[in-house]
Amino acid sequence: MSLPLRSIANGLTVARAIAGLPLILALQFGWQGWAWWLLLLAGLSDAADGWLARRAGGGSSWGARVDPLTDKVLIAAPLLWLASSAALPLWAVWLLLARELLISGWRSQASDGGPASRLGKAKTILQFLSLLLMLWPSSWIGAAGLQNLGWWLFWPSLALALRSALGYITPRSAHRQN
Repeated sequence: MSLPLRSIANGLTVARAIAGLPLILALQFGWQGWAWWLLLLAGLSDAADGWLARRAGGGSSWGARVDPLTDKVLIAAPLLWLASSAALPLWAVWLLLARELLISGWRSQASDGGPASRLGKAKTILQFLSLLLMLWPSSWIGAAGLQNLGWWLFWPSLALALRSALGYITPRSAHRQN
């Protein structure tokens, strides 16, 4: 039973990676509703593949390495679009993407793939929530308020990203992991 669950989890990871291109195209062509739904489904698939991997007794080493990269693709696409439309400052997006590259490099050297810390998971959830709110289609109810809330939530997600990066790259004896 664990092999089919791992296969499904890995399939969700691949689907999430592929979803990055339609997401950025939907944003580029102004299809806000489609972009929002793609991001929501991608975020839900991230939670689902983790749950399936745990039910299977642990994910594959491939999944442990690829899953965080797919999250970065999905987060980078709307972040770059928001920076290009001046909804977010470019320096903040650059800082976040630099953090993601740094941690990806660190993970590639970790023998266990560098599993996500609690802070890292909280950062990812807050980023997805922030992006979902910032991408809330203008024609939907409450758009201005929800988009504004998403902008305000971006900043604590950036702070969590930077704080969790310290937890990954500093030796455990010098810095306690949360």
